[in-house]
Amino acid sequence: MQTQYLRLSDGMLAFDDQGEGPLVLCVPAGGDLRSEYRFLTPQLVAAGYRVVTMDIRGQGESSANWPDYSDAALASDMLAMLDHLNVGSAFIIGTSKATGGALRAAVDAPDRVRGLVLIGILVAPPRSSLLANLMTGLLLSPLWGVSLYHAYFPKLYPKARPADFEEHRNKVIAMLKEPGRLSALRKLFSESSGATYARHARVQAPTLILMGSRDPDTSNPAQEAHTLGSRLPHATVEIIEGAGHHLQAEVPEVIGPRILTFLANIDKSE
Repeated sequence: MQTQYLRLSDGMLAFDDQGEGPLVLCVPAGGDLRSEYRFLTPQLVAAGYRVVTMDIRGQGESSANWPDYSDAALASDMLAMLDHLNVGSAFIIGTSKATGGALRAAVDAPDRVRGLVLIGILVAPPRSSLLANLMTGLLLSPLWGVSLYHAYFPKLYPKARPADFEEHRNKVIAMLKEPGRLSALRKLFSESSGATYARHARVQAPTLILMGSRDPDTSNPAQEAHTLGSRLPHATVEIIEGAGHHLQAEVPEVIGPRILTFLANIDKSE
């Protein structure tokens, strides 16, 4: 499939576009590629949705160097994509760091976000920026960051790994070796979601939170998911037992039908 690009003032966003019907915009995690949705996209397309998967800024085939990696910046990318596609409103599926951007898009443009699916959330309350920056700097150091990430990547899939896991991991690592990619990832994870956290009560979009019980990116995945769910006016939380962070690639046969039911219920209610 041919990669398309949306050119913005500060860089380019890479995306692909499949299917016809109501739009579902899928945004992957930092430290991954839009192809992490490769098992979910066919399910959505078969169910009658148009699916656009977009590399998050700084990663994948999107430009490497951006001046801002905040939730507000990620949200502006998502809304700019809707403008580019000439679509008034859409469902947004975000993973990991993209969940904060998806929530912020729902805050900033509530009439444009029909529903949210948040996978492997990373929207914890504000932390000490000094501590966060120290930990991120150590883990994603230019000296050993790529090697550490290569070793850590399998831990994101504690329940099951797809048949093409090694191929996908190799593509991710090759991407992170490109100039500016690791620095962009470090900046993505250094950004606090504090500003979005303070606005959670303003999210009016129906929201489905999907969290693996063994997600290694948080010490208590279920608690974090339920805490976020309690802060959002219209949220449903589902914990996937034994699964990790990238549920759409680890257990697509489990979460695919749940996402389709969630989207269909919104379609019926509108």
